[in-house]
Amino acid sequence: MTSEAVHHQLSFFAALYKVDENPEPGMWALYLTIVVLSVIVYRLGFARKLPVLKSAVIYVLLLLGCTLLTFFAIFLPVGESLCLAAVVLGVYKIRLYQHKKTEKKERFPM
Repeated sequence: MTSEAVHHQLSFFAALYKVDENPEPGMWALYLTIVVLSVIVYRLGFARKLPVLKSAVIYVLLLLGCTLLTFFAIFLPVGESLCLAAVVLGVYKIRLYQHKKTEKKERFPM
């Protein structure tokens, strides 16, 4: 398989970071992207108030899981899916905040 054929099969972020041309810096950039997006999705959708040690364990496991996701993200749209999840969860949080704000206004008018 030629380099150009491999380049056409890369996911958006893998092609953006040129993982096929510069593997080491490209993989690190892809890994950091996956970690940042995973943390955003976790915080928007799943995070609860936890003690510090439990939070540290969760983030360490998240970092380890992102290692595997990074290898999948070379050819599969993992980063793109995380971006979409972050947008959907962000819109949900904004709508929930607005709903609670209007509900509070209706309950306690000034």
